[in-house]
Amino acid sequence: MFWISGGIVLSLSAGLLLARAFGSTRAFGIISGGSVGICGASAALAISSVFPNNRETEKATIVTVVTLSTVAMILYPIIATHLGFNDLESGIFLGGTIHDVAQVVGAGYGMNSNTGDTATIIKLFRVALLVPVVMLIALVISKQSDRSKSKLTIPYFLIAFCSFVLINSFGFIPQEINKLANITSSTFLVTAIAALGVKTSLQDIARYGIRSVSLIIVETILLAT
Repeated sequence: MFWISGGIVLSLSAGLLLARAFGSTRAFGIISGGSVGICGASAALAISSVFPNNRETEKATIVTVVTLSTVAMILYPIIATHLGFNDLESGIFLGGTIHDVAQVVGAGYGMNSNTGDTATIIKLFRVALLVPVVMLIALVISKQSDRSKSKLTIPYFLIAFCSFVLINSFGFIPQEINKLANITSSTFLVTAIAALGVKTSLQDIARYGIRSVSLIIVETILLAT
């Protein structure tokens, strides 16, 4: 888990330090670094909520990371196989580097169930770190701008996720409902992968500029490496 946490720090640091070199704003560097390091589009939406007037930055990040995540879903299992990774190593690699949850699930279970289980657990650990990261970013921004009364927008879907983890861990969910929930969630994840592909357009990516796109590509390569 140390390496997974380190990957998030690396992505955020790279985004912040390289943003100016790529002609982007500090906000774009942090949003893009967080989306690459944590959980793709969800992280971009959550982190951008603490930055004022960054709608276009948010859109540019989401479109690019969804595209790169889809490419990674296809390419990374091939890389893992070529490097001779076992099921555990492949799961850690996929779960620790692919941006969005749906693509992690697709890549992991596309290899085998053991890899899929490991990849999903690693990915959910990254997702769980979104709340403290968003709060830390909001705190830093608030101090820098002397807005002691600034309001922090909390990504409530993560609170719901943590709540369900606790409920399930203590065995409060009946086995029959648990099985039905697993089938339903798998169906939704497959649907999400298809929907992301339908919504992704190379023309949209080009509209946001090659420099901004290049920054996210560099962050992605650093994280994978």
